[in-house]
Amino acid sequence: MEIANRMSVRRKEKKITQVQLADSSNVSLGSVKRFERTGEISLSSLIKIAFALGCENDFDELFSKKGYSSIQEVIDEQK
Repeated sequence: MEIANRMSVRRKEKKITQVQLADSSNVSLGSVKRFERTGEISLSSLIKIAFALGCENDFDELFSKKGYSSIQEVIDEQK
């Protein structure tokens, strides 16, 4: 849901309606509405929306941060 909320905020910042986003991204209006309401969307539709909003580079950070299993790992890495 957090990603859907951020997408909605970005859409509104750009003063784009759901209809306009659906048209520019080639994603159905129903999918855009469902994503904003439930957070559910296919990966391909999410990518199309990201491109339509100019956020395609945000995928570069996906899975790039190391996962830590303890506070000690975080501390050790900072040394």
